[in-house]
Amino acid sequence: MNRSITRAAALLLLAFAVQAHAQGYPSRPVKVVVPFGTGAASDTIARLISDRLTQSMGQPFLVENRAGAGGTIGTELVFKSPPDGYTLALSTAATPITASAFRGLKYDTAAFASVTVLTHSPLGFAANPAFQPKTVPDFIAYAKANPGKVNFGSLGVATSHHVTGEKLKIDAGIDMVHVPYKGSGAAHADLMGGQIQVMFDNLFSLLPHFKSGKLHALAVTSAKRHRLLPEVPSLAEAGVKDFETVAWFGFLAPPGTPRDIVGKLNAEMVKALAIPEVRQRLLDGGSDVIGNSPEEADRFLKSEIARWGAVIKTANIRAD
Repeated sequence: MNRSITRAAALLLLAFAVQAHAQGYPSRPVKVVVPFGTGAASDTIARLISDRLTQSMGQPFLVENRAGAGGTIGTELVFKSPPDGYTLALSTAATPITASAFRGLKYDTAAFASVTVLTHSPLGFAANPAFQPKTVPDFIAYAKANPGKVNFGSLGVATSHHVTGEKLKIDAGIDMVHVPYKGSGAAHADLMGGQIQVMFDNLFSLLPHFKSGKLHALAVTSAKRHRLLPEVPSLAEAGVKDFETVAWFGFLAPPGTPRDIVGKLNAEMVKALAIPEVRQRLLDGGSDVIGNSPEEADRFLKSEIARWGAVIKTANIRAD
């Protein structure tokens, strides 16, 4: 009996300690790890939200870029950090992809404490303007009639752009050759020059080229048409049944981070997304503002791990 009382008292004290910790959080600067380089979209959105959190929570939210190995170096650093809310990771569409594409990961992606998903945005499916097919059905027919003769570019092996192309190959029953690049500039130049015929990329990066006519928009990867390109069909609408993929950004905390701290971070991030100038900046970039609950964000992360895991297994993609 005494042991039971002692154990109950210890648990009660622990609960009070966690609650007190959350009430006083944050009491010192918070590190926000971006697992990619400066100037990338992930870096931009991390700084946009971190600046607002600094203002609303009274402590600096300091962005630190830890690029390398497809985002796994910075993500591993956060996974192994103390679960106290003082180290966070900016998560992207690459986060669940690397869970399957990198076989030697030293962390369990599904074990992170999800804080929120900030935004979703579709990828654009771009083609060289001189490329003969001008619609998705014509493209699929062309690719089937010319197996292995269509080159599709991406921003690297196991990026969301790459695995989206592999998913299209599987879903449409076509054969394309993957050509990885180290950045969108080189990929776009080769696409315009005709060295590759098509590629998937973030909508924000492609919009200026679509509007100038330097690239042709075949489709978007959202379930429906996008408000910034109302004349361009979705792949699902164009006949690739149930095809939908999104680029996205969110925040993760180390496994075991107290729920009260995760909840406090979530509330402040959702408030930041509701600030008119923040929201408009995201909308102008082609994003849909999400700001969901930690539970919803966690379900989304796990569903993305399962979705891309199946594609990576079928396509036999290895990034390490």
